[in-house]
Amino acid sequence: MSPRNVVFKKVSRDKSVAVYMANRDFVDHCDFVDPVDGVIVIDPLQLKGKKVYVMLSCAFRYGRPGEDVMGVAFHRDLFLVTRQVYPELQDKEKLTHTKIQHKLLRKLGDNAFPFFFEFPDNLPCSVALQPGPSDVGKKCAVEFEVKAFCGENQDDKIDKQSSVSLSIRKIQYSPENSQLVPAAETTFEFLMSEKPLTVKMSMPKETFYHGEPVRVNVEITNSSSRNIRDISVSVEQVTNIVLYSNDKYVKSVAKEETNDCVPSGTSLKKEYVLYPLLALNKDRRGLALDGRLKHEDTNLASSSIVKQEVLKEVQGILVSYKVMLRMIAAGTLASSEVSLELPFRLMNPKPDPVSWVTWSLRSLNEST
Repeated sequence: MSPRNVVFKKVSRDKSVAVYMANRDFVDHCDFVDPVDGVIVIDPLQLKGKKVYVMLSCAFRYGRPGEDVMGVAFHRDLFLVTRQVYPELQDKEKLTHTKIQHKLLRKLGDNAFPFFFEFPDNLPCSVALQPGPSDVGKKCAVEFEVKAFCGENQDDKIDKQSSVSLSIRKIQYSPENSQLVPAAETTFEFLMSEKPLTVKMSMPKETFYHGEPVRVNVEITNSSSRNIRDISVSVEQVTNIVLYSNDKYVKSVAKEETNDCVPSGTSLKKEYVLYPLLALNKDRRGLALDGRLKHEDTNLASSSIVKQEVLKEVQGILVSYKVMLRMIAAGTLASSEVSLELPFRLMNPKPDPVSWVTWSLRSLNEST
């Protein structure tokens, strides 16, 4: 999470335009997304009569910028909107929506102009796939960016000298007060066995926080004639890459393999504890991680929560988690694998919003 007690500032190389933002993390609350707002500061002498635009983009990237293979680009814009901020097309007051913007405008003077964007509700959150140790180039990721630039019109080729970009993130926090207690149960019938094998699995809550141990309760009642052995429990990350096609990747991020067994006519009731941590999965190519800004620490990607009505419209990278219980049912003539899965969420808790606002407002009085 980016700090909220600073104002982010970035200036173009020719100093014609600068971007000021009080935040680089924007929260998707499911029913709405925090708007993207900030202030652009211009130097009229450096502009030389050109207009100033600000752009908000969401892109799916893979490989180095400008690369393509067999005509297929490794960059696709999932969302792109551009607005003119100078000369003004609207009164400043109509474009000023937050206290932070009001304070920045008063502090930065007459050459400061506000901007304001709203996200559509069908965009994914910031996610990146972890590269392997030998991978080079830009990682596969969903990235968001605010860019300010100068030109005669918004379709002009953007001059790097008179443009400035600031990476931002779209993130989600754990929903509050979820009362759901995940549970799954199934019965297996075997040939030459009069009675079944019953397997139950449950978790104390639906959402676990990053860094928190994941507790799984397993109950096996083996009334069958087979012997149960090689019981394993794992947390699996399911990554859906929805772009030109729908590709699904499943990777185990925590696993406990045991010598537990349940002979015919017996039962087992046990709690297993798993630790799905990025620290235990370093350098594993293709794991989905939460998007990060520069060299900040990150974690395994948070579970994606998407409104059902826009699920079919969402492109990019969507992430979910499940616990998988597997075991071998060994018989006299043959053995077979038995499995049961249980979905859950892995997310970050929602921080205290009151302290954020207080720090942000105070920082404007200290420095920019």
